[in-house]
Amino acid sequence: MSKNEKFPKEESNPYHFENVPSRKTFSGRYKKSSQYLTMRDGVKIAIEVVLPEDLGKTDKIPTVLMQTRYWRNYKLRIPFRWLLNDIPDKKMLYSYLTSRGYGLVTVDVRGTGASFGTRPYPWHKNEVEDGRDIMDWIVEQFWSNGDVVAMGGSYVGVTSEYAASLNHPAFKAVFPYSNQWDVYSEVAFPGGLYNHYFIRIWGELGEGLDQNSSKKFLSLFPIFYFFLKGVQPVETDENEELLEKAVKEHKKNVYVFQNEGEVDFRDEPLTGQEVDNADTVGVFTEQANIEKSNVPFLTWAGWLDGAAAENIINRFMNYKNPMRAVIGDFDHGMKRRANPYFPLTYDIIPEKEEQMKSWFDFFDLALYGEDSFSEKVLYYYTMGEEKWKKTEKWPPMGQEMHRFYLNENSTLTGSKPNKEEGEDKYSVDFNITSGDGNRWHVHYAQKMNYTKREKIDPNLLVYDTLPLEEDMEITGHPIMTLNLASTHQDGAIIVYLEDVDEEGNITYLTEGEFRFIHRKISETPPYKIDIPYHSFKKADALPLVPGEVAEIKFGLLATSVLVRKGHKLRLAICGADKDTFLRYPSEGNPVLSIKRSKETQSFIDIPVIKRY
Repeated sequence: MSKNEKFPKEESNPYHFENVPSRKTFSGRYKKSSQYLTMRDGVKIAIEVVLPEDLGKTDKIPTVLMQTRYWRNYKLRIPFRWLLNDIPDKKMLYSYLTSRGYGLVTVDVRGTGASFGTRPYPWHKNEVEDGRDIMDWIVEQFWSNGDVVAMGGSYVGVTSEYAASLNHPAFKAVFPYSNQWDVYSEVAFPGGLYNHYFIRIWGELGEGLDQNSSKKFLSLFPIFYFFLKGVQPVETDENEELLEKAVKEHKKNVYVFQNEGEVDFRDEPLTGQEVDNADTVGVFTEQANIEKSNVPFLTWAGWLDGAAAENIINRFMNYKNPMRAVIGDFDHGMKRRANPYFPLTYDIIPEKEEQMKSWFDFFDLALYGEDSFSEKVLYYYTMGEEKWKKTEKWPPMGQEMHRFYLNENSTLTGSKPNKEEGEDKYSVDFNITSGDGNRWHVHYAQKMNYTKREKIDPNLLVYDTLPLEEDMEITGHPIMTLNLASTHQDGAIIVYLEDVDEEGNITYLTEGEFRFIHRKISETPPYKIDIPYHSFKKADALPLVPGEVAEIKFGLLATSVLVRKGHKLRLAICGADKDTFLRYPSEGNPVLSIKRSKETQSFIDIPVIKRY
């Protein structure tokens, strides 16, 4: 599909909504104002209000709420502040949403930007509760019709979902995208491995922003540093005295990287806390309140945006709320394509204006449709086939698990090993890296790049199938089962699933990582999942006995791909990714023995969709 090709208005198009009601529209010219709101505990929060410039005295409009920790508005450097009112992305959003008859309230959450207060950790209960005070204020304004919706990506997506948990009577719909649902497993510790790259860089960015410094943009968003001097003070703070006082208060903030070395397990208290842990900041814990609200959801994420697709699937499987869930081949900001079958091709489909049309068609339907928004559908994009599909249940209908065994001569076979003895030894190489274009690095200015697998795989333990006799659609979570022994009590395994074509070109499909001490299979997960459940709690930790075989069973990250006839499936296995995850163990050089005998097998179960 070319960049300029429009999506047909068909059943499998996730961006199209039927029967969108007609409403009064405006010119797209807008006006802004800013001020402090005083919260219930006296903390002053900075807000920005964006309204249609041609809003009439009697016009009443709904409001979009966006609560951010990334500066609600920017103070531009000279000469840009003389030439521009807003950077292009904000101008496009403001113009579009006001043209559709919406107002916007953006907020510096407490402890950030121009707001006062402190933050002991992200999405603290005080920050969440501020949303209620802000909505109370919104509905009292002359321009408000009493309806509030929320939207945003990443951090702002989480704040929008938390807003749904408040059950405020004005809150009517929510659109979180590329956000975090279970912070421990999706962001901080995928498979129990500490994501030191992301946590360090994100925490340091936040610390810089909270001190009104744009220097961190130099390494993450260089163009932002070029344009932006700092956060925009509120209008009445002409001498920036209040901003200076707020920034001083921010020095008491605690940042996520300060948990490094202090927190390993899901139930360990965060730095400076007696009880609050990673689950405290996981919005999945608000499921009951969110279901009580019954607000409809539109929610998007990309297959290769870290583990963001996991929250789409988990939310879809668990919430009873009406929902259109979408998993596509886009990156964290939905600005670039992230599809391994189109390496180094980044033009996004659809373009931003068509994306925004979809967002506000959803809001219009949720607020003013003739019938209440009631669909519960997940749309997903199958990469390699380049086709949208939809399902009303997950896993999708027709999914069958096909088992492939690790076998001799680096093969991956449908039949069990037939030898009485069989193993492959692997000395963990802690210099292995998947590079700075992997799925865990593309949250910022980095572009996805998995084009170097041909250079990486020779240093890994690999197993290949024979060429496929027919096309194979893989949709869902592959499940890896390894029987292995190690020379050390702790360690990790990273498994890459790949597509190898007839010429030997390698296409990354998905991956799974797992820390060995979390291998205990536990009962009663906190929410419904379709992979083995590991609690990641301290009491369930099981160090390996060196030399003793242990079963390691875990799910890879979900995907949807079509592997073509004649291609091979490959498993590539290693024990480290130095530029992304902390090393396990912290010292020593483990040697892994992966068993593949008649009695002790290692295998992967691959979710295949039956094709008719």
